[in-house]
Amino acid sequence: MILNTFSSILKIEDLRKKFVFTISLLAVYRIGIFVSLPGVDAAAMREYMQGGSNQFLGFVNLFSGGALEQLSIFALGVMPYISASIIFQLLGFLIPSIQKMQKEGEQGRQKINQYTRYAAVLIAAVQGLLLTLNLDNFKIGNRVIVDSLSPLFVVSTVVTLSAGTVFVMWLGEQIAERGIGNGMSILIFAGIIARLPAAILHSFSALKSGTLQPLQMLELVVFVSFSIVVVIFFERGQRKIPIQYPKRGAVVDQFGQTQSSNSLSMSHLPLKVNSAGVMPPILASSVMIAPLTLANYVHYKPLQDFFQAFRPGSLIYNVVFALLIVFFSYFYTAVTFNPVDVADNIKKNGGFIPGIRPGKNTAEFIDFVLSRITVAGAAYITMICLIPSFLLERYGGMFYFGGTSLLIVVGVALDTVSQIESHLIMKNYEGFSGSKGPRIRGRRDF
Repeated sequence: MILNTFSSILKIEDLRKKFVFTISLLAVYRIGIFVSLPGVDAAAMREYMQGGSNQFLGFVNLFSGGALEQLSIFALGVMPYISASIIFQLLGFLIPSIQKMQKEGEQGRQKINQYTRYAAVLIAAVQGLLLTLNLDNFKIGNRVIVDSLSPLFVVSTVVTLSAGTVFVMWLGEQIAERGIGNGMSILIFAGIIARLPAAILHSFSALKSGTLQPLQMLELVVFVSFSIVVVIFFERGQRKIPIQYPKRGAVVDQFGQTQSSNSLSMSHLPLKVNSAGVMPPILASSVMIAPLTLANYVHYKPLQDFFQAFRPGSLIYNVVFALLIVFFSYFYTAVTFNPVDVADNIKKNGGFIPGIRPGKNTAEFIDFVLSRITVAGAAYITMICLIPSFLLERYGGMFYFGGTSLLIVVGVALDTVSQIESHLIMKNYEGFSGSKGPRIRGRRDF
């Protein structure tokens, strides 16, 4: 069925062009990852990264698709753009002028996107400078990554890294505009997937050598399969709130007289179970790597011991990490979804929730429902993100499927498949599910 679907994709000229365009830009991105910065020892950096001593660099390396460990021109990846987007979303919650732009439709969105690009370039320059100045601290014994941090090397490296970030942003925007799926998400997805075959081969090599037992391998396969099912279930889950709108029209009575008729049409307001998406674990991970990063620069023994208590896998780390995920699930949902605005829009269009008064009561009801389903969303994200840390400790580094990576891969895959299927349905082709099975649905009802 899948082969027939891809055959259908190639038969549709518009969809075929989008597909080829997306694959071509992804190929350019992956090639650029292996173009290292001039004057650095990329092999030494890869060896340093494999040691896992710096959690922050490992976090950035995940979103750069392995470009950081290559010290590539794309080493910063999309992280500066993601950081800038988060900043403007938070500012829109705090600053009225930005909030006003968010309500101006397409014109306001374009302004915010432009400001986000400028902020991303500034963040890339700062991150590039910090990375460059710390290259001489990343050592493998007596082997250094860079011989000397001359002013010319620092300036050229920062400019190159910033330009690489701008180019990656351009690739993502081109994919979103002329390709398939969300451009930035597709780039992150491609980076994670590209490293998956090597991780699987390493697992089978460990199984062959006896480092990983067959029963442990079976446990890993079962967990990954179960996690994918759970992610799909919750990512498609939603709570539909019924909304009634007045429907006015004209009818002809039995005497031939035309009379106005007022009736109600039913609609629904869908609320996602996981409205915050993958942002809570990303923000929580950013906070949790701060103590370990500070431990490398603080030489006071009591503070070092305190920071080391937050090492990944420890009880304190897992508890604080879980609490941060729950906090950011509610916080990011509050930033991106405003029940008051939704209630006002419903009221302006003459709609109402049955049994609920329009206006303030409607906003309170929507907020109440959203708060309850966010409990399930936060619990699901916490479970997906914490269980891999236990497996990582149990199998001694043989588990490669982090919770954040899994959320990104499955979420982006679902959105991309849904977008492709909508094109196929418009052209009267069957989707990925085939003619007899159910199609990928927008969301599952809760």
